[in-house]
Amino acid sequence: MLKILRASDPLVIDQLVVCIYSNPGLGKTTLGFSANAPLLLDFDKGAGRAASRGDSVQIDTWPEVTGITKDDLAPYQTIVVDTVGRALDILTTDIIRRYPKKGYGGALSLQGYGTLKAEFTAWLKAIRQLGKDVVLIAHSSEDKSGDEIIERLDVQGGSKGEIYKSADAMGRLSLVNGQRVLNFSPTDTTFGKNPAGTQPLNVPDADIAPVFLGGVVDGIKEKINALTDEQQNRQNMIADWAASVEVATTADDFNELVKQVKKADKSVQKTVKGLLHKSAISLGLVYDKGKGGYATEKVEG
Repeated sequence: MLKILRASDPLVIDQLVVCIYSNPGLGKTTLGFSANAPLLLDFDKGAGRAASRGDSVQIDTWPEVTGITKDDLAPYQTIVVDTVGRALDILTTDIIRRYPKKGYGGALSLQGYGTLKAEFTAWLKAIRQLGKDVVLIAHSSEDKSGDEIIERLDVQGGSKGEIYKSADAMGRLSLVNGQRVLNFSPTDTTFGKNPAGTQPLNVPDADIAPVFLGGVVDGIKEKINALTDEQQNRQNMIADWAASVEVATTADDFNELVKQVKKADKSVQKTVKGLLHKSAISLGLVYDKGKGGYATEKVEG
């Protein structure tokens, strides 16, 4: 039986996939280690350069990644992929090893890219199903568009789109007047994904805020889930109004609802007015603008 999640049902976000990208040297790996109880999958072999190093696994082949078990991850809350570009390179090598016809000269064919997207997305889903947050760390690349510099993820081929779709939030780490800043909002020249409306954040040194990124991720979850509660409350209010509209049968009934809806929460007024008008018209009533109410027939002015 199809399990339908109604608009009024709560939709709680427990795990997030967050992508952080920047130019080299701004401390992306160090930032990754400030997540909640992190385990860093070190595809780039850069964990040793982090200012505050936590637990990590040196990854050389893709089967090492797919072989990760629930018991392996039990002590950890966040899986940090450093970098996602290098991870996809390693997955590419493995796909060509398994399916030689899907690659040529070390590069994937169109069919090979389809396999890459499918396998990487499936792996991310499997990690989330184990109850873990995922932080994808990526380098950025620069392209010119006229006089503007456009920053993009430094990831091969069409995989950029898959990362963007897989990420619940995407932030750019940059240097502003000597201060590292994490900004999730997109601009004309940079990627971004900001579901919680997070303002740009100054990134402190690791010794000052050792779980900085963990706090950021928790904050995003709280805001998303708070929005879900607001949406649920809104839907409940609309449902209550719809019940009142359902039993209205006369012009007087509808005119009384017109008066009441003016006192309703502003977030639902427009929707309720639409419901009310549609129901009144279906019963053959007409709206008299002069009187600001419904009548059984139009009054000629």
